[in-house]
Amino acid sequence: MTDGSDLILARMMALHPKIIDLTLDRVWRLLAALDHPEEKLPPVIHIAGTNGKGSTQAMIRAGLEAMGGRVHAYTSPHLARFHERIRLAGELISEDYLTEILEECEAANGGIPITYFEITTCAALLAFARVPADWTLLEVGLGGRLDATNVVAKPRLTIITPVSVDHQQYLGETLPEIAGEKAGILKRGVPCVVGPQLPDGLEVIEARAERLGAPLLVHGQHWHVFEERGRLIFQDENGLLDLPLPTLPGPHQIDNAGAALAALRHLGAGEAACEAAVTGAYWPARMQRLAHGPLVAAAGGCELWLDGGHNPAGGEAVAATLARMPKKPTHLILGMLNTKDIAGYLRPVAAEARSLTAVSIPGEANTLSAEDTQAAAAKAGIEAGTAASVAEAVAAIAARDPGARILICGSLYLAGHILRENG
Repeated sequence: MTDGSDLILARMMALHPKIIDLTLDRVWRLLAALDHPEEKLPPVIHIAGTNGKGSTQAMIRAGLEAMGGRVHAYTSPHLARFHERIRLAGELISEDYLTEILEECEAANGGIPITYFEITTCAALLAFARVPADWTLLEVGLGGRLDATNVVAKPRLTIITPVSVDHQQYLGETLPEIAGEKAGILKRGVPCVVGPQLPDGLEVIEARAERLGAPLLVHGQHWHVFEERGRLIFQDENGLLDLPLPTLPGPHQIDNAGAALAALRHLGAGEAACEAAVTGAYWPARMQRLAHGPLVAAAGGCELWLDGGHNPAGGEAVAATLARMPKKPTHLILGMLNTKDIAGYLRPVAAEARSLTAVSIPGEANTLSAEDTQAAAAKAGIEAGTAASVAEAVAAIAARDPGARILICGSLYLAGHILRENG
């Protein structure tokens, strides 16, 4: 059955010829027509970066909720349903309320060109302004400077997670150019937590912060985080925390946890809330173990995992996570978009993969073909084949290597398809 919100969202897709067209003019126009909901939000924490935004936000939300806070959260893209993007005071937005605010935004826009992300972001801000809460967490969609979320004049805090090269067609070819776009969320006098950065990127962020008088809390300078004897150790000017490792798997989650903890400590969180941040966060399709559904049944005795990372840094995170897991043959099922750096993604994972089965992403016009994916994998030195579907790939791997590990990876769009189909 099609929800009412799906019909409106389909109409919104047709309001602009481009999916992405970075400028804030259309957003400002619609926000004005909606009586400026961006000025009526609970205190905002605004998060940009190339990797780790969603995990960091999930940890901050877990920490704030442990302090008794009611937290709005905005993320993108969604995996299975659009409703995942808008969390109101801790709960996913209801179908009825989503339909109501989408209809209101559609009417206020009056058929004028506006991108899907822009009009749906305005809808989220409208919902956040109308439902009481203590905090608003806004995750940037793309870049920062011209992103539709970058409309709050005075957030309580900004965060920049690690910046790497991705989306060059929109953000610039070099790391400093991309870091400059991310640093566009910095606001005069507003503190910013900065996760681990390459020197070229950090230099750009620091220069902009200095111009704006925005105090920085920088990884390696103002806070430190590392793993020691199976525990997470965090240290800043307030002292040392000795916490369990994050429940989100992978060594990269140590750095994400560090940014979340630096933010929470700046906001006055105690040790209990900080522990809840690392142990209570849940974020799907980030090295997620699938436990039920038809694909798990097809996998038989094999472990089945899902990850949505899709750029070279995402490949490094996957490789590092696999390297630390119990030794077991690992077979990849990979689908990627043709806009992504597949060679950069495969380079780090090649050493951890026994084989790779390439698939096309169902329903995605910009999917890389299974044949092109197979060719890229072979070039990276991975034994590779193709399959007509993920289900076919899972069954074939389970038949030839019972008890192995299977990882479906390469795209959030593929991950969303798996979560919808696997139920």
